Amino acid sequence: MGIVNVTPDSFSDGGRFLQPDAAVDYALRLVEEGAAIIDVGGESTRPGAVQPSEETEIRRVVPVIERLAADLSVPISVDTSRASVIRAATRAGASVVNDIRALREPGAFDAVLEADCAVCLMHMRGTPRDMQMRTDYRDLVEEVSVFLRKRVHACVDSGMAPNRIMLDPGFGFSKTLAHNMELLRRLPELLDLGYPLLVGLSRKASIGLITGRDRPRDRLAGSLAAAVIAAWLGASIVRAHDVKDTVEALAIVSAVREGDKA
Repeated sequence: MGIVNVTPDSFSDGGRFLQPDAAVDYALRLVEEGAAIIDVGGESTRPGAVQPSEETEIRRVVPVIERLAADLSVPISVDTSRASVIRAATRAGASVVNDIRALREPGAFDAVLEADCAVCLMHMRGTPRDMQMRTDYRDLVEEVSVFLRKRVHACVDSGMAPNRIMLDPGFGFSKTLAHNMELLRRLPELLDLGYPLLVGLSRKASIGLITGRDRPRDRLAGSLAAAVIAAWLGASIVRAHDVKDTVEALAIVSAVREGDKA
C-alpha cells in the first residue's frame, strides 16, 4: 500500500503532495514501482495533530482520487474517519476506507455500508492529539484483539461482507516503543482474528528511536526490516512510503515462502 499524504503537516512528507498534480504524479510513480493499493489521506494523524475541517479534507482528497480512479487499475483507499469524506471519496472512485478510528465517528459506519466498499479497522485509544497519553495496557495484544473483534462483530452484524474487512493493530497509535515491538513480535496471535492484517511501520518514530535516525526520510533500512518481519509473521498488506525498496524486500520473503511450499 503506497502512501500519498495530501496534507501540509504529515510527519514524513507533509506539504510535498498538497497540490493535486504533485499527488497524482507521485501516486502514478508508486504504482509503477509496484504499489498494489494507493492510500490517499487528507488528515495528518501524527501524534498531536489537529484535525482539519471536513470541507478541507474533502477538498484535499477528492480531486486526487477522481483523477487516479480514471487512470489506475489498482484499488484506491481513502485514509479517513468522517462520513462526509467517505461518501465524497467513494463517489470519486475510492473502493477502500482506511479508518484509524475503526468506524466510530458519527455516520461513518453507515457511509461504508452504503458505499459497499472494503474497510480497514484500526486499533487506537483516544485521538491523534492525545493518544500517546493513553498507553496503559495490562495485556497489549489481548486488548487490541478484543477491540478489533468487537469492531468486526459490529460490521458483520450490520450486514457487511466479512471478505471486505481487514484489520490494523495500530503501530504508533497509543503505543510506546516497547508496545510496538511487542505487537510486531506477537503479530501471529492477531491472525487468530481471521482477517487480513495491514501493518504500517514505515518511517515511524519507533524506527528512529531504535536506529538513531531523527529524520523520517533517513529511516529506510529500519522500515524495510520492519516490513520484512511483518510480512514473514503474517501481514497481508504493508503500508509504505518507500514502495520500490519495500516491494523488492518483500519479494525475498515471497521467494523464501514459496520455497517452503515446494
